[in-house]
Amino acid sequence: MKNIRFTLLSASVLLSISVIAGCGDETAEQPTNQQSGTQSESDHGHPHDDDGDHGDSHKVEGHAHGAGPHDGTVADWGGGKYHVEFTVDHDKKEATVYVLGGDEKTPEPVTSKSLLLTIKVPQMQVDLMPVPLDGESDGKSSRFVGTHDGLATVMEYEGTMSAEVDGTPYAGNFKEEAHDHGDE
Repeated sequence: MKNIRFTLLSASVLLSISVIAGCGDETAEQPTNQQSGTQSESDHGHPHDDDGDHGDSHKVEGHAHGAGPHDGTVADWGGGKYHVEFTVDHDKKEATVYVLGGDEKTPEPVTSKSLLLTIKVPQMQVDLMPVPLDGESDGKSSRFVGTHDGLATVMEYEGTMSAEVDGTPYAGNFKEEAHDHGDE
């Protein structure tokens, strides 16, 4: 009888841990050096909550997003309020992150002094500064650019894009995956 109770108790504890963990523990991989110490809202309820094949897509926190308008990797910020698209030019050793609206396509200028790009391997952090697109003004930008020698390495990067926008901290994990463009 004690073994049955112990087994039921163990199963209950494991089930509780699974429910608490949700879609995975990706949030545990958020950078610990964020000034606010808070993390972005999870993707729960996001329209891309399936893991289906979406053709030329990029995995972000277990969810597939289509390639961004600049053929970059898209991550969620704030439960779908914003999206951010990571692109890299290896020859220039330059990363560009675009802030997009909820539709993952439209530029969404925001007020932010900088955006922090944290890459896992090779470990690096890059401060990206606002470089407004044509027509963006009033201290708002949807494009953030920065350089680092480590960005010359051609590989699929994985990391986090984070910034404070109008006093609210946002962070989104991303992972590049090789494109399969067929017989182009």
